[in-house]
Amino acid sequence: MDSDATETIRARYDRISRFYDLMEAVVERAALWRWRRRAFDAIDGNRVLEVGVGTGKNLGFYPTGKSITAVDFSPGMLKRARRKADKILCKVDLRDMDVENLSFGDRFFDTVVATFVFCSVAHPVRGLSEVGRVCKQRGRIILLEHVRPGNKILARFFDMLNPVTLRLVGVNINRNTTANVERAGLEILREENLFSDIVKLIVARPRSG
Repeated sequence: MDSDATETIRARYDRISRFYDLMEAVVERAALWRWRRRAFDAIDGNRVLEVGVGTGKNLGFYPTGKSITAVDFSPGMLKRARRKADKILCKVDLRDMDVENLSFGDRFFDTVVATFVFCSVAHPVRGLSEVGRVCKQRGRIILLEHVRPGNKILARFFDMLNPVTLRLVGVNINRNTTANVERAGLEILREENLFSDIVKLIVARPRSG
């Protein structure tokens, strides 16, 4: 059953889905597209899952010859992702699904990828645990995320601003996603700072044992 927090965030994303691409257009052109390509270049194996596909900003970066499934919990976002997929002739299985409750079997995917998703998941450790469950034991989990900065002054500013961003668009800008990955029982293979220590590329896998 969806929590009240999840339903609130879902409603916010449905509300802004029509304007989402426009809201991020400047930063997308300046940097985000390069970071997305970097994340998708790390995909390995044939069976790939993207969680939090949103409006489909990553569709153009999918590697060819892969079996791609992509999910999102916002019908409004998925509607736009389907339009993009049709426009660029991208073969992808798009599904309405919450990352906290994935309806896939254990160890099903070779790679699971998410870009700027776990800042908005209501219960991020639960969502990351689900990602770990559906990823093969020797598979890859690729996360592109913005996180709480290490600088104490800047971190306090992010903490003060967080209630505003959360209320407006359902995004937390002060999460420690690296720690959440470890709490979810995942093993971090690589952690790369892309913009100071605020934007990170994390490559992980399910912890053995």
